[in-house]
Amino acid sequence: MKMRKTAYIILASILMLCSCSKYLDVVPDNTLKLEDLFNLKIDAYNALAKVYSYLPNDDKTHVTSWTLGDEWVGRLDLNNNNGDLRAMRIMRGLQSQTSPQLGLWSGTEGGKPLYEGMRQADVFLMNIDNVRDMSDGEKADWKAQVKFLKAYYAFLLVQRYGPIVIPKTMASPESTKEELFLPRTKVEDCFTFILDLMNEAIPNLVERATSNNLGQVDQVAAKAIKARVLVFRASPFFNGNQEYFGDFMDKDGQPFFPIQENREKWKEALDALNESIALCETNGLRLYHYEREPYIYDRPAFEANNQRMKTLYDLRMVVVDPWNNELVWGNSNLDYYNSGELAHSSNIRLPEGYGDGVVNSSSFSWQWMAATYKMAEKYYTENGLPIEEDLSYDAVNKHEIIRTPGLLDPSYTPWNGYMQPGAETIKLYMNREPRFYANLGITAGYWRAHAVRINTMMFGNSHGGYNSSQHTTDFMATGIGTQKLVHPESQSGAWQRTIKFPYPIIRMADLYLMKAEALNEYSGPSQQVYQEINKVRQRAGIPNIETVWADGSLARSVNKHTTKEGLRDIILQERSIEFAFEGIHFWDMWRHKRATSAFSAPVWGWTHTGTTASTFFVLEVKQERRFTITDCLWPISLNEMNTNGQLVQNPGW
Repeated sequence: MKMRKTAYIILASILMLCSCSKYLDVVPDNTLKLEDLFNLKIDAYNALAKVYSYLPNDDKTHVTSWTLGDEWVGRLDLNNNNGDLRAMRIMRGLQSQTSPQLGLWSGTEGGKPLYEGMRQADVFLMNIDNVRDMSDGEKADWKAQVKFLKAYYAFLLVQRYGPIVIPKTMASPESTKEELFLPRTKVEDCFTFILDLMNEAIPNLVERATSNNLGQVDQVAAKAIKARVLVFRASPFFNGNQEYFGDFMDKDGQPFFPIQENREKWKEALDALNESIALCETNGLRLYHYEREPYIYDRPAFEANNQRMKTLYDLRMVVVDPWNNELVWGNSNLDYYNSGELAHSSNIRLPEGYGDGVVNSSSFSWQWMAATYKMAEKYYTENGLPIEEDLSYDAVNKHEIIRTPGLLDPSYTPWNGYMQPGAETIKLYMNREPRFYANLGITAGYWRAHAVRINTMMFGNSHGGYNSSQHTTDFMATGIGTQKLVHPESQSGAWQRTIKFPYPIIRMADLYLMKAEALNEYSGPSQQVYQEINKVRQRAGIPNIETVWADGSLARSVNKHTTKEGLRDIILQERSIEFAFEGIHFWDMWRHKRATSAFSAPVWGWTHTGTTASTFFVLEVKQERRFTITDCLWPISLNEMNTNGQLVQNPGW
């Protein structure tokens, strides 16, 4: 919480929501009246947009939370720049209480100041009824949106800080220090505050936002996010976490975190997921399938390899096809004019000889956000099993250099459109599930962008690879790219040549897999659990879970899916693949208390300067990582601690 003088600053910032001075009356003492900002609908709309503006910029490369975890590695020469790749600084153990990275408490080091956002919400709610040219129904909907956003911002704070301060009244210049300087609230009470506010908002939201209001909160989005909140509340990090926080006490000596596990929280999450899924499906939401004609360059592959190419397109386009029918809620606060998105930093440059695009341009194609080597191993085999679990997969010789079948070889048919014919690669890149080829940019694969299909080799001086004559720092450090967030039609040179899409906050696949997880945690393995997982696996073109895991000739840990612990591992890996590079895997590991073991290993990759297979396919450490139990909760900034003597710092800071 801020000092009293900060309250004046906040009110002043609110007065600047609308730049049209004709709506602002000046009273004799030259003080602008706050209520005058809500005379007309256009002013209220600006205020509504201001509340939305506090949604984190997870599309932006340097301030996104999506690069938390072990999926991404950025430009190596930026390692020592404080203002760059902030999430990766956290993963490297560079978090601190003097300058918290991506700090949402007070908006430090690339984070949005969410307490300020919650205060903006309160100002909106206090004044929206003064608007003269809005119907009561419109006011009720906008109020409900703002209430939900306030609850969502509180959830994002709890997600990072655990116990937070719950403001009882809106700060004003007349607030007393007792009203301004509040202690932190126990975690369970924080969740109660969040869920109560969401429940209050949901009935007054429109069921589904119209095409003119895409991205605004509606009942479909709100119920889905509420279900996610309940899944977090039921997860081990927040549900009986004696191991981490048994001695984390408030000033009265009471634990901030629930120490005893309550399994019924999973039932509450399951009920919310069922309600959310039913509403989504009623409104036409489902798992995405590509329904248009394929791009011209892929038509021969579709003719030769139709079903597998359909699957590839389903997976390649699920995130980047704007506002498709799998997207439950997306961030519509798109920056149309500037470069800086993950879509830009991960796109490769257009090589010479392809189409009429801008060749070798770094504009909107930075070519330096890479996938880690760990991601190349994480995806399943074509049998839908982890590579270390598939008895038919030659994991021992996975780095052996081979050639793909030739174009006229009958065995090339299933690879048509997936891998280049007669190209040098390694066994690790063969016989993998379709998501592997849809999401990654690999040696002997294809990269669909710049409105063409690029034959990537990733070797030094080859397509997608390191090229010192163009730039000595812009390259995929691991030799493995991520094309999942790159629209196939996005080009370089100008913003008008890029395709914008809302970065997903939640999509249908997440709801189905959360339901599978909640079912397993509450009542153990069942056909119903398998059914929810199989919805996602079938779209991914891999066999049903109970089929392959029960097959003793394929699965090393046969029947692993029949135990709660084994099925939990399977579900988490399924989620890590389906939502790879989308900012979900980190939080899955975190809420299951696996983050410290998962994210403290070094990042490995190929020797990017190698110009041949034998010199390129040599693993080397690219970046050290260190993530401890202390890092699981963000530090409250030292400035906040010095301002509010009621605050208790998070453990270890």
